[in-house]
Amino acid sequence: MNLPTKITTARIILVLALLAFWLTIDVLSETQGYVPLAYGPSGSINLVYLISCVVFIVASATDALDGYLARSRNEVTDLGKFLDPVADKLLVDSALIYLSLPRWGNFAIPLYCTIPMIARDLVVDALRFIAAGKGKVLAANVFGKLKTIFQMIALPVVFLNGWPFSYFDLGWNTNGRIAMILCDLALFFSLLSGVIYLVRNRFVFQEEEKHD
Repeated sequence: MNLPTKITTARIILVLALLAFWLTIDVLSETQGYVPLAYGPSGSINLVYLISCVVFIVASATDALDGYLARSRNEVTDLGKFLDPVADKLLVDSALIYLSLPRWGNFAIPLYCTIPMIARDLVVDALRFIAAGKGKVLAANVFGKLKTIFQMIALPVVFLNGWPFSYFDLGWNTNGRIAMILCDLALFFSLLSGVIYLVRNRFVFQEEEKHD
């Protein structure tokens, strides 16, 4: 296993550790009435979400690092190609689901954002799987990259309950808060990139002619 693949594997382990941390905190909350310490404007940032945000940012950084190392060192492998998207989806989708469940008065991502974004990734991954079976590689589009960028910005902001924007928008209507706008932009580019991806690669669904 080369260095880029080891970094990808470490990211998966980091996400699994984060999931175990969330489960432990939820059990403590239910059984012991645990409420995490809060910081920031009006005590809006709690310790659990702060730790989660740091882990999420570190894991996201390793995503860029392993890809760069694999390309620069010419160490792109089939195992790395398999593990990298698994690690990415595990990180982002886990965070989306966790943040869709409001806890301790924190800002929550609405389900109308979470469900379509996860569904979009499932559809795109399924399309890539079908294409791979036919020996075709489907290129990503720029809107998919914008989707990833806005997800990587929105999720840490939501973990921090809207900080640093909460210093001036904490009293705004929920739909008008900057965190919500970032989530909506992530949703928009997620759906747009998914539709473009399907339209451009619709040839994948065409059955190949069989010759006797």
